[in-house]
Amino acid sequence: MKKFYITTAIDYVNGKPHIGHTLEKVQADVAARYHRLKGDDVYYLTGTDEHGAKIARSAEKAGKPVEKYAAENAKAFQEAWDNLNISYDYFIRTSNKTRHWPSVRKVWQGLAANDDIYKKSYTGLYCVGHEAFVTKKDLNKEGKCEIHDAEPEKVEEENYFFKLSKYTKKVEKAIKSGEMKIVPKSRENEILKLAEKGFEDVSFSRPSKDLKWGVPVPRDKSQTIYVWADALTNYISALGWGTSNDKKYKKYWPADVQVIGKDILRFHAAIWPGILLSLGLPLPKKLFVHGFINVEGKKLSKTLGNVIDPNEIVEKYGADALRYYMLSEIQPTKDGDFSVEKFEARYNGDLALGLGNLLARITSLGEKYLDKPLESKLTSVSQKELDKRWKAYEGYMEELQFSDAIREVSALISYADKRINDTKLWVLAKEDAGKFKEEISDVATILAYVAWMLTPVIPTTSEKVFNQLGIKPGAKKTWKFKMEKGEALFPRLE
Repeated sequence: MKKFYITTAIDYVNGKPHIGHTLEKVQADVAARYHRLKGDDVYYLTGTDEHGAKIARSAEKAGKPVEKYAAENAKAFQEAWDNLNISYDYFIRTSNKTRHWPSVRKVWQGLAANDDIYKKSYTGLYCVGHEAFVTKKDLNKEGKCEIHDAEPEKVEEENYFFKLSKYTKKVEKAIKSGEMKIVPKSRENEILKLAEKGFEDVSFSRPSKDLKWGVPVPRDKSQTIYVWADALTNYISALGWGTSNDKKYKKYWPADVQVIGKDILRFHAAIWPGILLSLGLPLPKKLFVHGFINVEGKKLSKTLGNVIDPNEIVEKYGADALRYYMLSEIQPTKDGDFSVEKFEARYNGDLALGLGNLLARITSLGEKYLDKPLESKLTSVSQKELDKRWKAYEGYMEELQFSDAIREVSALISYADKRINDTKLWVLAKEDAGKFKEEISDVATILAYVAWMLTPVIPTTSEKVFNQLGIKPGAKKTWKFKMEKGEALFPRLE
């Protein structure tokens, strides 16, 4: 079996999950499920980033011990992804002292052994939201971070630094050669422009008097390992790298795809490969960079009061409806927008009146007019249509172009609907039993393929389609339909 290792960024636990967190997890889940359907050996990693000043300050503000605060919010993220039917294989927490910390220490020791860690005094601007030092050119005209809308703090301290500058050319070469692909091309160009100027060395620790919440620097308890050196290591610590139990690391690394947001591109496309190169470890094969989700055209903001809890959407409309919207409405590498109006329009148009209606039309006729199981068979014209759509769908899924892949499936749904209308299937049922069986087998077979193609996207719904068709899930097989109309897949919203 071919292995497929996919990761997401790990979420800060300075708050509860919101709608903006869902896109990345659903994207990675669809890729993971697609590769499982192909028969690949898949390992899907997600989790929470629990160290750093931002977490400590949020816990203090909430009046809770930081360990308890982090645990509560980590649980909230895990429950949200379970509610959304995210099929992760492991949920890592960076506060895990037995699974994560040993690898972090090993990374530090490896960097130090290669003379890539040094100590110096530093004065700079520190963005707590980013957990990173920034320069004036990173700020807007008001002197604030564009993303977090806050002025950075001026910090004077002695830290350990990582010699990232030493690896600029090697990272640049890995990107240009395709050894580490960055998608989309615009994000690749963004990093290459930085590489042209030369990467700067980065702070890899902070004084423990200012940052107690984190992994202590080996042999220097006066310093705490900085959040990015800690957090980025999760991708290999989850596999047991640097421990005696490293079978998963040997099996799955390098990552085939690492799904991240555009705001953390620099950390993953410069610092992370720099660490790996220093340690002599393989680079990830692909960084897939998605955009942000806005709400009704505006940036997510607690101040604006437009932060949406994904659990509420799932509870009202179902997990598959939210999954479908994220993947069909939003282009995978661009910013997207969420609004209840758009969501309900997509729900009614594509799911209730599209897929749901097609299933109801076929199964109601099949249940009423078929007296025994019917073998699946496509007409030559339908086979040609299916082959065309299937080939395009597979190409898009391989490249993580989810909205394009769904468009191909939607075209098949429209094709099957039109065929029912053109053949007047409901008339054939009464007037020509032989022709009726031929035509209903044709459209039912198309629908079975549609259900298979949508399995990574809306897995629970696809299973319901198979059940109502009276067949077991599978692709490119001969089925025997024993149809039984069930409840509406997606009751229409008024």
